[in-house]
Amino acid sequence: MNTMVIQSIILIFGFIVLIKGADYFVDGASSIAKNLNVPDIFIGLTIVAFGTSAPEAAVSIRAMLSHNTDMVLGNIIGSNILNIVLILGVAASIAPIRVQNNTIKKEIPFLLLVSILLSVLFLDIPLQNGTVNMISRGDGIVILIVFAIFIYYLIQLARNGQSEEIEAKYTLKLATAYSLFGLLAIVIGGNFVVTSATNIATTLGVSQRFIALTIVALGTSLPELVTSVMAAKKGKQDIAIGNIIGSNIFNICFVAGLPSALFGNIVPKDPIGLDLLVMVFCTIVLYLFSKSEKIVSKNEGKVFLMMFVIYYGYLVFTQLNLFVR
Repeated sequence: MNTMVIQSIILIFGFIVLIKGADYFVDGASSIAKNLNVPDIFIGLTIVAFGTSAPEAAVSIRAMLSHNTDMVLGNIIGSNILNIVLILGVAASIAPIRVQNNTIKKEIPFLLLVSILLSVLFLDIPLQNGTVNMISRGDGIVILIVFAIFIYYLIQLARNGQSEEIEAKYTLKLATAYSLFGLLAIVIGGNFVVTSATNIATTLGVSQRFIALTIVALGTSLPELVTSVMAAKKGKQDIAIGNIIGSNIFNICFVAGLPSALFGNIVPKDPIGLDLLVMVFCTIVLYLFSKSEKIVSKNEGKVFLMMFVIYYGYLVFTQLNLFVR
């Protein structure tokens, strides 16, 4: 069988294992927390948000261990862009998404803050006269400290009693087994995705940045896509946009901060500064759309989808140009 076909099958299998593992982990961890009387809102904003970001975390940590640094940042940036322009675009096109005051005043600005922070910390050459653009171990620690502030905010939110009842699906013992099984599946799936994606990039002669921003980012964003679209169809707009914002914050703070703090510098081989700026720009547009009428309308959803076509059209066009050369 053709090598490319085999690697594609492995990649799809890896995504399936990743996503199912995340589902099992969320169900198990949520049940553990509920059995231990943890507030519902804290479960929703931490465990569920982490669960939908678990595929990105697994891919980034595995990529870091195998020194595929382009895969680490490319996956994070690509996922965050896709979450806004594709997933939120599709969800808003299905039904207008109302945005709460708290989300407009605190959560989206916080997402914008950490998006800008990641860009500033990474762009060492233009901003600090450095020799290379990178996320250092010190940068990772700074990002994790900012993440701790976000967790503190979530705790305060939980204490205010804003919650939606979450029932414990399983007993404590069964929930623990589900969590461990889900975590194992996430690790195994992440290993398959990184290995096969790297092999596909090598076989096609394309950059790991391109593969990470497109195929890997789309695959690891599937949990957010399913969650947000289903929430939009059921009229639960808070979940649709809250899932996107929470996931993007987790992607930057946890998925970028933890690997760099643990394993050292993230130094991509391919230029990724423009992609960072696109991510920040998409977040600014989300903020402006939300603030104007406290709603992301169907037309604004179509604007997001147009941005998706333009940006990913650009990525494909530049990659094709490299082939021609």
